[in-house]
Amino acid sequence: MAKHQRQLEVPIAVSNRHVHLSKEHVERLFGRNYQLNKWKDLSQPGQFASKETVTLIGPKGKIEKVRVLGPARGDTQVEISLFDGFTLGVTPPIRDSGDIDGTPSIIIQGPRGQLKVEQGLICAARHIHMNPEDAAHFNVTNGERVQVKVLGQRGVTFDHVLIRVSPRYKLEMHIDLDEANAAQIKSGQLGVLLKG
Repeated sequence: MAKHQRQLEVPIAVSNRHVHLSKEHVERLFGRNYQLNKWKDLSQPGQFASKETVTLIGPKGKIEKVRVLGPARGDTQVEISLFDGFTLGVTPPIRDSGDIDGTPSIIIQGPRGQLKVEQGLICAARHIHMNPEDAAHFNVTNGERVQVKVLGQRGVTFDHVLIRVSPRYKLEMHIDLDEANAAQIKSGQLGVLLKG
């Protein structure tokens, strides 16, 4: 690979289905004053996979043992793949994380009860986390859309990859399990960022 391409490489992480819960919903599903218990740290600083799991229930089926990620957020957001949507009987829109207005509802079952989240079910749009220094290196800005080329036996170029810049972020591109399986990509592989 050319030196210029190596300078524009981005590590890729494959994201499986998961749930972000508000503090109120943590308590409704797991009990009053309940605190999520860290299972392992995630690559993004301050984020963790908790020991807690929930069951997602849709019109046609359910998916058990869906990991809850912490810490608790302001709004509950359920991130699944399009294939998961077939299992549940729902069609999740492809959205940027946090953009949940008008998204489908879903029932979440926990050990202390269940709740119907009126909106918040999405298939997360592919995106790249980076800090301001990375953004300067790649010559991109927060909210910009780029392409990322991944080499290999089933090489692929991803379009419409959202750039998300924050001092809290570590450089990493997130794609969902469907995308990874289709292109035979594993966490840790590298992609090359392409402008426009």
